[in-house]
Amino acid sequence: MPIINVFDFFIQWHLTEKCNLKCKHCYQTDKKTDEMSFEEIKKTSDEISETVNEWKKAYNINYSLSFNITGGEPFLRKDLFAILSEIKYSGADVYLLTNGILIDERKAKVLAGIGVDGVQVSMEGPEKIHDSIRGKGSFSSSVRGVRHLLDAGLGVTLNVTLSSVNAEYFEDMTEIALTLGVQRLGFSRLVPSGRGEAMLKEMLDKERVRELYEKIFSLDTGKLEILTGDPVASRIREKITKESTSEKNPLNEDFGNIATGGCAAGISGLTILPDGTLLPCRRLNIPVGNIRKDSLREIWATSGVLESLRDRRRYKGKCGICKMWAICRGCRAIAYAYAKTEGEDDFLVEDPQCFIV
Repeated sequence: MPIINVFDFFIQWHLTEKCNLKCKHCYQTDKKTDEMSFEEIKKTSDEISETVNEWKKAYNINYSLSFNITGGEPFLRKDLFAILSEIKYSGADVYLLTNGILIDERKAKVLAGIGVDGVQVSMEGPEKIHDSIRGKGSFSSSVRGVRHLLDAGLGVTLNVTLSSVNAEYFEDMTEIALTLGVQRLGFSRLVPSGRGEAMLKEMLDKERVRELYEKIFSLDTGKLEILTGDPVASRIREKITKESTSEKNPLNEDFGNIATGGCAAGISGLTILPDGTLLPCRRLNIPVGNIRKDSLREIWATSGVLESLRDRRRYKGKCGICKMWAICRGCRAIAYAYAKTEGEDDFLVEDPQCFIV
């Protein structure tokens, strides 16, 4: 029987909470953790690969497995290269998320030799803005790291976390990305959790989000690809595309109760924290198990939290009645973090920055 579909499944793996920066918007809390050893990581990587291969055989679906390896700052793990090599050897795609500061020429060449599929480097705007968020001198150090990566032949994505502090500088970021010669520029919204909770007042209101996203997707960036995992942003992109081709607008379609895209939490992947804790998403801090003692397959199939994330009937507010629920659902991490600042402990409330009526 032929394979009938392709389903992306990814693991975002935080190897360490240690970091060489203290960014104002970070979702981390600087707590010390009992990090998994190399042997534990190897065992877990093998289990994940085996599980996905078994799913492929059982459901006749071509699962595309990828790992996003990050921290904290992943280069603070002395065994980082061994970990990347081990995961890459399993046949999965491997991407590295870093602030870029610790990347020198040698490290970039080693990454290329391992076959890392891409590197994402966080960058928040022009030097003055970036340094105000991430620390003095961090911009120039990150740029240096990016250049080493590009010289080694690696694909590089710059990623911006958007708030009122840097939103107006996104077009400047496209110029920086084009000047450096990176292939992609990504963005996400500020999640007011961890240290980022102190930036609650810097969250963009929904109308500002709409205006910004419409502007972003109308930019002429040449060969530079603009990308985002924000489900709300993807609705703007599709709207602009559909209108430009006079096709039916997806904003008026009802996609039912089965999640097929949008927010990835509980749908197309999981996060592993340094101590093995499993989360639906790194920014959605709701533990669903621990990979050191729990089966990935069992957690994926039986977790009540993951089941709730997949069930439209449990969503609140306009997210629960939205015709685009199956391909959006808003950002669960932002919805949850914002709800907690309002004294409500609920990850199924509506996305407070969603501008779609």
